[in-house]
Order: sequence, then structure tokens, then C-alpha cells
Amino acid sequence: MEYFFEILLGGLTRGSIYALIALGYTMVYGIIGLINFAHGEVYMIGAFTALIAASVLTLMGWNQVAIIVIASVVAVIYSSCYGFTIEKLAYKPLRRAPRLSALISAIGMSLFLQNYVLLAQTSNFLPFPNLIPEFEFLKPYQHMISSSEIVIIGTTAVVMVLLGIMIKCTKIGKAMRATAQDRDMAMLVGIDVNRVISVTFVVGSATAALGGVLVASHVGQINFYMGFIVGIKAFVAAVLGGIGSIPGAVLGGLVLGWTESFFTGYVSSDYEDVFAFLFLVFILIFRPAGILGRSETEKV
Repeated sequence: MEYFFEILLGGLTRGSIYALIALGYTMVYGIIGLINFAHGEVYMIGAFTALIAASVLTLMGWNQVAIIVIASVVAVIYSSCYGFTIEKLAYKPLRRAPRLSALISAIGMSLFLQNYVLLAQTSNFLPFPNLIPEFEFLKPYQHMISSSEIVIIGTTAVVMVLLGIMIKCTKIGKAMRATAQDRDMAMLVGIDVNRVISVTFVVGSATAALGGVLVASHVGQINFYMGFIVGIKAFVAAVLGGIGSIPGAVLGGLVLGWTESFFTGYVSSDYEDVFAFLFLVFILIFRPAGILGRSETEKV
């Protein structure tokens, strides 16, 4: 039974990581109907930025709590600027172009950011310090769950709630919903659609950067390629839960995380990716729009 709970908590942690990144995918898709395939690289840049900031603060003698907070804030701000720039360079000029053009542009931006970090940093894995302090109340349960896992799970829950409140209760959230429903009509009623799209990229990039910092601290190492596989998994999670839905992105991330964790724990770790994608295909056969997605009927 103890082994079962270990796997359950491990899957919850893994799913929370996917969910944090999937939130960015689902927000961008909900607004402009396109996938930002450079989103995983923003996650990676957030981790590298946090490492640089943490190294500087450590040399200055700051304490562990201050380092994780400040490094996370710096990473979020820096990565949000990247998200804003990606939208302006890779998406805005192609807003009226065929969707395939924007997709190719996003893939090109992803490859550019990977190689940019490769040249600016290194191709080797870099050690990342554990910035999250150990909680005293968890010491009897350290063999099952760590403080970093608790922080990752809690952060995902808080981010989901805050995003839900922002979209439902704030002015920019209402503008996002209007733009997602009908972009041209939103422009006619005075909504600055360009600003709404930019804010969406900024918010999505901020969640990815936060995930990058927490995951890097939990795993203990980073490299320039770390965003590629995680980005694909997060995209799968967004599709699984119902792309365009914030609760769906979180649910999809958790389902994918538990699926991988239980398959790894009870079957084999060699084929966990294969099983995860087969599970996605199985779900989409019966729910083409995802678990919480809604099928849209096209009017002619």
C-alpha cells in the first residue's frame, strides 16, 4: 500500500508539472486557435534565468527562501518578455495568414531558442541547486514525498485558481473570453485584440517559467533541450483534457502524470512515453475534443 501511495504522489507531482506548462498552451489556443510550439523553450529559459539569478544571490549571501522567491520572480519577468517577443515576431505578422504558416513559424522559433541557449550556455547538463527548503512536518514522510513536490502541487493549484479568477472576474479576462469567442466582433466593440493576445502570451510564459524553476530545483539539473520533451508532454496533456479549457489542462496533466507513473511503477519505465501516447489515442477515440472539451458544430 505504501508503494501505491508513493506512485500516486509521484504521478501527482509529474502531472502538476505538465499542467503548469499546459496552461500556457491552452490559453494561447483558446484566444488565437494556434499552438505555441516555442512554449517549451520558454520553460527552459525560465530555468536557466533562475539558475543565473540564484548563483548571483548565493554569492551575495542571501538566504534560501529569499533566493527561491527572487529567482522565480526574475525568471517569470524575463520569460514573460520572451513570450511577448515571440508573439510579436512569430505570430502577429502571420495573424491573417494560413494556420500552417504560423505553425511553421512557431517551430522555427522553438529551434532558434534551443540553439541560442546552446550557444550562449553549454550543451552539457548543469547542476541546479535545491532552492526549496525542507519542511519540518514532512520529515517522517520523506520517503514518500518531498517539500519540492508539495510546492509544485500547491503552486499548480494556486495558479489554476488565480487564472480562473482572472478570466472570469477581471476586465482583461472578459476581453480574453470575448476575443476567444469572436475576434472580429470583439474589435468592433472596442476591445484591443492585439493587447489581449500579447497579455495571453505573457501570462502563459509566466506559468511556464514558474514550472521551469520548480522542476529544475526538484530534479537538480538543466540543459538546453529540457523544454522539448516536457513541452510535447504538456501539449498532450492540454489536448487530453480539452484544449482551450483551463480546468481541462490541469486535469489532462494529472491524468497523464498518473498514467505514466503507474505504468512505470508496475510495468516498465522503458515504454512510459509509448503508453502515454497510446492512452491519449484511446481517450480521443471516445472523446475527440478531450475529457472536458466541447465539440464545436460548424454552421454553414
